[in-house]
Amino acid sequence: MPRGEHRKGETPQPKSRGLVALGGGPVTAARAGVVHLVGAGPGDPELLTLKALRLLQSADVVVHDRLTPEAILVLARPDARLIDVGKRKSRHTLPQDDINALLIALAQEGLQVVRLKGGDPFVFGRGGEELQALRAAGIETHIVPGVTAALAAAAGAGAPLTHRGLAQAVTFVTGHAAMTPEGEAGEPDLDWLVLSRPNHTVVVYMGLTTAAPLAARLVAAGRSASTPVLIVENASRSEERRVLTTLGDLPQATAGLDGPALLVIGEVAALADVNPLIASAADAERRLA
Repeated sequence: MPRGEHRKGETPQPKSRGLVALGGGPVTAARAGVVHLVGAGPGDPELLTLKALRLLQSADVVVHDRLTPEAILVLARPDARLIDVGKRKSRHTLPQDDINALLIALAQEGLQVVRLKGGDPFVFGRGGEELQALRAAGIETHIVPGVTAALAAAAGAGAPLTHRGLAQAVTFVTGHAAMTPEGEAGEPDLDWLVLSRPNHTVVVYMGLTTAAPLAARLVAAGRSASTPVLIVENASRSEERRVLTTLGDLPQATAGLDGPALLVIGEVAALADVNPLIASAADAERRLA
């Protein structure tokens, strides 16, 4: 079966195996289990760090999210067990407590575990929760940072998140909101006055479904409806799409987008290359002058 399409959701059984050391032959001595919380980056395998690649190639088990692309999973050791703990259409996301318990159980079997998380583990990745649970269980745990989606999306589009004369600060927020008692999506609980300040870039993760209330709240707090907004769907991947719009038109601009997307809100968004809407960053700067 193809890599990433098998053994999903199952806990591996203890298994004795030799490892190939980086500088020599098989290592057969008993080992204590260890978990590495590894940032997989936004999706482009070439944006993996060298350390992330090395750990993937030596791990016994890779516990990964749904959005981890096959191009990254195939970099794992050929006999590594792959466990998908992400959301599928047929089931809900595995509860975080269950993921924590799975990581602990695997490490207690003496396995070398890579917990592969999109972007960076500590930027809206719940890596902190997993780290706390693992440490409380006495599991040796290491963190490997990754390129977070905001940086990849901005760099790919040529839109600096800070830029002299346009933005002296940047804030990352989540557009995800808790469900209401009626089972409907609520609004994000954010400091709208702070986010509406001038010369300030706001990057919204998971903001597609709450784009309308986000835009309305920012405008009500004083941000101009003409503020540029860059939408980047599937940042760094071959299917990446970019849309340049304004805060006032944001709800309509998100129609038809359903992949993982970020919203870059602020004057710097107009510097993005989203051909054919803008010919170049220099052209965008002239428009802002």
